[in-house]
Amino acid sequence: MAFDSLTEKLQNVFKNLRSKGRLTEDDVKAALKEVKIALLEADVNFKVVKQFVKTVQERAIGQDVLNSLTPGQTVIKYVNEELVNLMGKDAVELVLQPANEITVIMVCGLQGAGKTTTIAKLAGQLKQKGRTPLLAACDIYRPAAIEQLQKNGEKQGVPVFAMGTSNSPSDIVKAAYEHARKNNNNVLIIDTAGRLHVDEDMMDELVDIKNSIHVHQTLLVVDAMTGQDAVNVAGTFDEKLSIDGIILTKLDGDTRGGAALSIRAVTGKPIIYAGMGEKLTDLEQFHPDRMASRILGMGDILTLIEKAEAEIDENKAKEMEKKLRKAEFNFNDYLEQMQQMKKMGGLSSILSMLPGMGLPSNIDIDDNALGKIEAIIYSMTKEERTKPSVINPSRKQRIAKGAGVDISEVNRLIKQFEQGRKMMKQMSGMMSGKKAKRGLFGKMPFGM
Repeated sequence: MAFDSLTEKLQNVFKNLRSKGRLTEDDVKAALKEVKIALLEADVNFKVVKQFVKTVQERAIGQDVLNSLTPGQTVIKYVNEELVNLMGKDAVELVLQPANEITVIMVCGLQGAGKTTTIAKLAGQLKQKGRTPLLAACDIYRPAAIEQLQKNGEKQGVPVFAMGTSNSPSDIVKAAYEHARKNNNNVLIIDTAGRLHVDEDMMDELVDIKNSIHVHQTLLVVDAMTGQDAVNVAGTFDEKLSIDGIILTKLDGDTRGGAALSIRAVTGKPIIYAGMGEKLTDLEQFHPDRMASRILGMGDILTLIEKAEAEIDENKAKEMEKKLRKAEFNFNDYLEQMQQMKKMGGLSSILSMLPGMGLPSNIDIDDNALGKIEAIIYSMTKEERTKPSVINPSRKQRIAKGAGVDISEVNRLIKQFEQGRKMMKQMSGMMSGKKAKRGLFGKMPFGM
């Protein structure tokens, strides 16, 4: 995730705070100085950092904190609360008109921010919620922009309205609205043209679109990897267009992530969605409290549960839970669980949402390694997958050859499988009768 480096640094600061027991005012100030440096290195706006540290310090150096039995934990609590306040406190929903009316959403942003792909992601989410979106292709300048939108729309099962590149965007929008009205589409999402940088021509075109049709929501797509530039871009667009919300893309990338912590404070506009991957399903509603929890290495179980519920079939989950509890699952089940893990964003994504599972920035989890495991399992016969106990040394040699791997990797996989099976049986005994944890147990990938 974008905040891996920041998370690691903050966890080191908090570890030192907890180890001290009682704290002095100087201890708190020294810790917050390190927090300040970590935030600045994450490319958080310096004015935002200054105010943030000041607010936490004022709360943390009171006598009730310094004299408490767990002052370190209290300081961490304040840091968490102020991070949530910084990003907007509450999640903001996209405002839609009643289902019998057409909601017009204009999406804008600079080239390279992922605007066109994000529009398809948004359309897919709205379709899942029972809406009937229509995409309007108004980027008439960028080569293949219309084709890209049409391909993504097709993947999402969402229609795209296009009139080529010879008509003006305002004329296309008017025609798209009429098309939506006649075809019972109740959400019209407008894909506008971007530029490499903010210029008057782009802004004038966007203003023309807003003047030609009543736009209910104006969303700005910004790239988290551009750091403070994203904040500056958001400020400029808001000044010209009065945007309603922000979609922050590439928050899963190798970036410092400071934009997520600065945009709301600087512009006053909420982040509504966050792009967490390249797949058309990788768009999450932005929850400030959950993001703060991830940043502080406390995990994000609620989002993990939502992902599990969205991607995993309930009946299959119940069947898997029974097998896990009785330790009866086999390599077919193992394969199915791995495929579910992929749907949920891969192992690195899942680990980032589990409390206490923040990984050091120098450790890289290769989700592509799952492909090697799949190759090993696919090289097994039906009998071997169903009854792992029949796999002897000669069978291992054949499996390794079929998968194109060394036999040591086959041995490792089988050993991990058996260890996982034993662990699941132990866990099922520990969790018996704890209804609150049932259901999720079967949905979680094998071994998690």
